Amino acid sequence: MTAEATLRILTAGGGVSLQDAGRHGFLRYGITPAGPMDPLAHATANRALDNPLSATAVEVSLGGLALTVAEAAVDVALAGGDLRIDLDGRPLPSAVALTLRPGARLTLRAGQTGAWCSLAVGGEIAVAAVLGSTATHTRSGLGGLRGRGLEAGDSLPVAHPRASVGEPARLAVPWLHRPPEVIRVVWGPQDDLLEASSRDAFLAGPWRIGPRGDRMACFLEGPAIRARTHDIVSDGIAMGSIQVPGSGQPLVLMADRQPTGGYPKIATVIGADLGRLAQARTGTRLRFAAVEIAEAVAARRAEREALVPAIARQPVLRTDFPSEFLLGTNLIGGVVG
Repeated sequence: MTAEATLRILTAGGGVSLQDAGRHGFLRYGITPAGPMDPLAHATANRALDNPLSATAVEVSLGGLALTVAEAAVDVALAGGDLRIDLDGRPLPSAVALTLRPGARLTLRAGQTGAWCSLAVGGEIAVAAVLGSTATHTRSGLGGLRGRGLEAGDSLPVAHPRASVGEPARLAVPWLHRPPEVIRVVWGPQDDLLEASSRDAFLAGPWRIGPRGDRMACFLEGPAIRARTHDIVSDGIAMGSIQVPGSGQPLVLMADRQPTGGYPKIATVIGADLGRLAQARTGTRLRFAAVEIAEAVAARRAEREALVPAIARQPVLRTDFPSEFLLGTNLIGGVVG
């Protein structure tokens, strides 16, 4: 496939990688799906550019990213946490679409809230699929760009680039940026191993996001959760499974989770709340609420229905006029030309 534009990575912090919707269907062989930490943000960024919802995008962590484009202009859309985004020094909304032109510098940095942002491209990031997916799983070296995170100096070919958005436009995506105070779960599959007092303690909390989290797991700090045994026959792990090790401090398995595990899994975060949990930073306080499967399914269905209509765009009015911008603008050309 011949590339018609190239994204050039200028700087990239840890945890920046290429992700599509995940490498599904191989868990039985010990192959983790990987995929986005915030699936709804990933789908939203792609929907904003009329891409398939599962298309490959750049997932940006709190480590940040700076990039430019060469050869041809290309549309990009960003959605996820409330990161600081700017284009050649001009601040932009955290959910935005724009045409990135050759030589322009797009920069993402940690903002006030949120931990992950998806950057979708108008066109196709042309990297080879592994087992039908481009999702990067760095622990096994699968997918993405040679199985690793992105680094300064990397080039990402973009096939069939589109450049129709023009000036930056704010994305109307009210389903993003929802605070994670209450995360919904369904009980099981091993909640029968919980002591009665621990079931109540798990729901009462409060819980705090610990500092050890990454794409593999979110570690919780709070009341000790006791089970009748912390050693079971290993079985499969879904994204959002909440394991209780011998320490009694639960952990939530995320996108890069291990395929199987031998600690009891007392509950599972519902699909619609996975992104909200992923966006919670170290120190965030939250609690869990148990719901029935019907509510979990309805919440997931509502997510999908929100992405059916085209995502509305609103012009971004410039409110900052730094000296570099003013000096580069011909303010009187129309008067004396």
